[in-house]
Amino acid sequence: MQYRILGRTGVRVSSLALGAMNFGRIGRTTQDEATALVDAALEGGINLIDTADMYGEGESEEMVGKAVAGRRDDIVLATKATMPMGEERNHRGSSRRWLVTALDDSLRRLGVDHVDLYQIHRWDPDTGDEETLSALTDLQRAGKIRYFGSSTFPAHCIVQAQWAAREHHLSRYVTEQPSYSILQRGIEAHVLPVTQEYGLGVLAWSPLASGWLSGAVRADRAITTHRSTFLSDRFDLGVPANRARLDAVEQLAVVADESGLTLIQLALGFVTAHPAVTAALIGPRTPDHLRAQLAAADTVLPADVLDAIDEIVAPGTDLAPHEKFDTPPALLDPALRRR
Repeated sequence: MQYRILGRTGVRVSSLALGAMNFGRIGRTTQDEATALVDAALEGGINLIDTADMYGEGESEEMVGKAVAGRRDDIVLATKATMPMGEERNHRGSSRRWLVTALDDSLRRLGVDHVDLYQIHRWDPDTGDEETLSALTDLQRAGKIRYFGSSTFPAHCIVQAQWAAREHHLSRYVTEQPSYSILQRGIEAHVLPVTQEYGLGVLAWSPLASGWLSGAVRADRAITTHRSTFLSDRFDLGVPANRARLDAVEQLAVVADESGLTLIQLALGFVTAHPAVTAALIGPRTPDHLRAQLAAADTVLPADVLDAIDEIVAPGTDLAPHEKFDTPPALLDPALRRR
């Protein structure tokens, strides 16, 4: 396992991190299975575990808390807030009112007195940066969080938040957690240059592109997913973007074979090769998934392999741009771009 400094914090984290979204009802994972995954991940050298309050409506946090009990000090523990937690209109977003409550709820579910990294799950256009950063700074000073970061923020919002922190003498985001894979490279054009400029650590989620790069999705076999309702449209070959992804996967599989690698090793090695990326977040649902992904822990792709990947999916290109989660609201809502 490789270890890297998380931004400018001085904290050393593994280049592969364990994402816990599949713990509980989303991945149909029991507590015993989740604990076994955590055990195997730690044995494999992983020391960063990432979850969120909205994963299973708190179920993932509860499972992570039970799995890490007794070894909290050996783990860099991260969670997130801002996504809706129930129907109450103020139980979401990044206002001080909600973040203070949401963090206390997360700490209770995790069974800890602090988290190492508290992340704003999505940019909240209804809340000003000073409001959010002042709340996070106070929670940091209270000892409930060590650092805080953003997740899936558009590049201009990352810059704006850094400016606001300096302008108002507040602590700043030290990490960003974007979606990044061979098939979704758009952040190379805007987000990653910004994170490098400000020295942010980058925790890349969905490095296997929701399973497209797992090796299970090929032209000669039926496409299935355990979360059929949740992800069915992402594998519908009637969608042009999905046909483009399948074509790219077939070409990438050839590159992997010729390099003596699995497709998973190629995919994770690509993400962790970018100098802006600190760690790739893997989200195994079974021990077999975890073993296959841990096999990429020390994968270093040579220049010719990275060049071959660039020929298949050009740098800065998203093969499924409709799945981006950092699109400015004005591009999605006509009312925001018309007088």
